[in-house]
This record gives sequence, structure tokens and C-alpha cells, in this order.
Amino acid sequence: MDYWFWMWVGLAAVLIVGEMLTAGFFLLPFGLASAVAAVLNALGFDIGWQWAVFLGSSALLLFGLRRFADQVTHEPPEKVGVDRLIGKSGSVIDPVEPGDGGGRVRIEREEWRADAAGHEVIPAGTRVIVERVVGTHLVVRPAPERAGEEE
Repeated sequence: MDYWFWMWVGLAAVLIVGEMLTAGFFLLPFGLASAVAAVLNALGFDIGWQWAVFLGSSALLLFGLRRFADQVTHEPPEKVGVDRLIGKSGSVIDPVEPGDGGGRVRIEREEWRADAAGHEVIPAGTRVIVERVVGTHLVVRPAPERAGEEE
């Protein structure tokens, strides 16, 4: 084992440890490619082959891991807090009037004060959908009726 073997092993170690300290899968492909080049050196391949395999496998791994990282990290974030209620359906407990804020709705197991999104009163018992949250009030609209739906 010669000088290049230890260079490849050292480079692989530094890059893989560096990847653990950063995010984004940028250093990992080069660290893995360095490890492959070290294996080629241990098998007796010429330095030209080691560099060619290092460059080729770096490129392949970089593009492959970038696609994986994009799929993993570019998913929309999960809604938290009151934003999780947007788009959910519920039922009116007390009639909801536009701009009044005195109506009440039940979304899942929680009760909330509500305003109507439109200009008409939403009577008790009506199915509604949460459009947005304003302060501590939900802004709701009547849910479209579906054929064959039973309450």
C-alpha cells in the first residue's frame, strides 16, 4: 500500500465526517468515491484508473444522492398549530354569522369560535370547512353536499 492509498483513505474519512457535520448530501458522494478509489489502489490498479473511477463515481453518486435529497427535503412541511385545521371539515354548534365571531364550530374534538366566510348565516348542524384562521377565530364556509352522504 502506497502513498495514494492513504491519501484516498484520509480524503474519504475527512469528507464523510464533514458530511456528518453538514446537510445536503454534498460531501458524501466524494467521500464514498474516495473509498472506492482506495479499494482500487489496494487491488493494485494504476493511479489513472483510480482517478477515473473517483471522478466517475463522484458524478454518479452526486446526481443520485441529489435526486434522493430533493425528494426527501422538498416535501411540503407538515402543518402545525392552528394551521393544521385549514381545509378540515367540522360542524356548526352555534349559528355562525359573517363578521360576528360569536358562532362556534367543532373541528375534530375541539370547539372554536368562528366567522362565516360568505355573507350568509350558517345554521347549527351544518357541515363546514375551515378556510383560514384569524387570531383565535376560524373562518368557515359551508361544505359542499355530497350525494349519498349520511349524517
